[in-house]
Amino acid sequence: MKDFNSDLFDPVTVMEDSDYSRHASSSASDSDFAFAFNDSNFSDRILRIEIINDPLHTRPDSHPCTTVADWATHRKRRRDDSINKDNVVADLTLLPDEQILNDNQTDIDDCVPCENQDEEADAMVEEPPSDIGDEAANSTESNCSMDCSSVVRVRTLHISSPILAAKSPFFYKLFSNGMKESEQRHVTLRINASEEPALMELLNFMYSNTLGTTSPPALLDVLMAADKFEVASCMRYCSRLLRNMPMTPESALLYLELPSSVLMADAVQPLTDAAKQYLATRYKDITKFQDEVMALPLAGVEAILSSDDLQVASEDAVYDFVLKWARTQYPKMEERREVMGARLAHLIRFPYMTCRKLKKVLTCNDFEHDGASKLVLEALFFKAEAPHRQRILAAESASLNRIFVERLYKYRPVKVVEFELPRQQCVVYLDLKREECTNLFPSGRVYSQAFHLGGQGFFLSAHCNMDQQSSFHCFGLFLGMQEKGSVSFAVDYEFAARSRPTDEFVSKYKGNYTFTGGKAVGYRNLFAIPWTSFMAEDSLYFINGVLHLRAELTIRH
Repeated sequence: MKDFNSDLFDPVTVMEDSDYSRHASSSASDSDFAFAFNDSNFSDRILRIEIINDPLHTRPDSHPCTTVADWATHRKRRRDDSINKDNVVADLTLLPDEQILNDNQTDIDDCVPCENQDEEADAMVEEPPSDIGDEAANSTESNCSMDCSSVVRVRTLHISSPILAAKSPFFYKLFSNGMKESEQRHVTLRINASEEPALMELLNFMYSNTLGTTSPPALLDVLMAADKFEVASCMRYCSRLLRNMPMTPESALLYLELPSSVLMADAVQPLTDAAKQYLATRYKDITKFQDEVMALPLAGVEAILSSDDLQVASEDAVYDFVLKWARTQYPKMEERREVMGARLAHLIRFPYMTCRKLKKVLTCNDFEHDGASKLVLEALFFKAEAPHRQRILAAESASLNRIFVERLYKYRPVKVVEFELPRQQCVVYLDLKREECTNLFPSGRVYSQAFHLGGQGFFLSAHCNMDQQSSFHCFGLFLGMQEKGSVSFAVDYEFAARSRPTDEFVSKYKGNYTFTGGKAVGYRNLFAIPWTSFMAEDSLYFINGVLHLRAELTIRH
């Protein structure tokens, strides 16, 4: 059985057909029928295109759109007007010719229905039923004359129904619905004046597999027409041309805010993917472009937050940004909760937020309480998992919502276990991938997220140092206290690392230190070996490509 949502001439959509059908369709897709376009010798029907005035306030400017920004502004006016129009049920009563025709066509003896002038494509049969007479026409004249009088021009084309039907499920159903109308020679479409150039380009494409226009606004208009008349191959063609053009923030946002029917089409998916990637790459450092990002619409923010490559300090910073943006864009609490719950919450990677920030989520009024509780519990359960289980969960979610996938944070996430009794103590686990350690050479450093002990913030930092005695590079690990007033803390600490062959943690360094704000202590050569030995393929400290570090802190009394 044929899939009516596919283009019969499009080899992309016929892969499950028989070998013969696949070969025939592929051959047809390369055929050029431009010679038959609007030629009566190769046509079996007449297509009559009624062109009506665009709705008030949405008529095209005297100058055509030259940029995607112009196109977006024009489309927005049309969309807003369409939303504001009353929804009128189509009246299928047929009217006499003289009420609607404004040309000299004499070979078409027909009537057209009076209906609402929206952007939906309507196919109309040209010959009225024999039982409709003047009485029916007169009874509807007062209701429909204003609509019908807006038909300003009529274009007539000779068409080949097999060509159009093979390209479009819309025309396929029109020509093969099994009713009397499908056997008639004349078919009518009614469109807005602003849609005429795009429709003519679309019809030409259905014969020739190419377009005569290359400007982005014109291609977008053709894309919209192709969606309306279900020509998947043309949607794919326009999408490919637009994707190969230089992208701007304005054009990327426009592609992501096309009508939902267009966005859901497989043919447009590569274009929207490219737009998302463009925005994610341009704004990956959201602090650098803070004002621009704060002004972006929802679709743009979603594209940015979906990226794994955000240059942010931590997921806490992502959460704070989302709250700030949502409160700016949606000042009404009800709307903000709806957007946060339905569109943004799943883009925040709660499992990588700190426990202190997760506590604030539970009391944040921007989330529904039940939804917030579920997100926090899910994050805490993830944090409680062993590292290998966390990696499995991250791999499983990679193709879904990526909530368990770690971003490239400026501050590396840590896992913390806290104890209050018998002494205030915390055990901190920091994992570094081999490539992260490689990037430390020759003098780099990486910092952990902050963790807390006795109400004071601490952090770990890994360094590539020059050993002061032996003059070679080596791996160092340090413990620092966040600067906060003049508070002093006396702390016992111990550094350890997993080591082969047992894969158990082995103590590497113990000490004690009285911290004041901004101070750090540690060991410049934690493993007492050169950097080359530490990074070697047979290194004892990388297990499945990961360096596992542990720091144990205890407050001294």
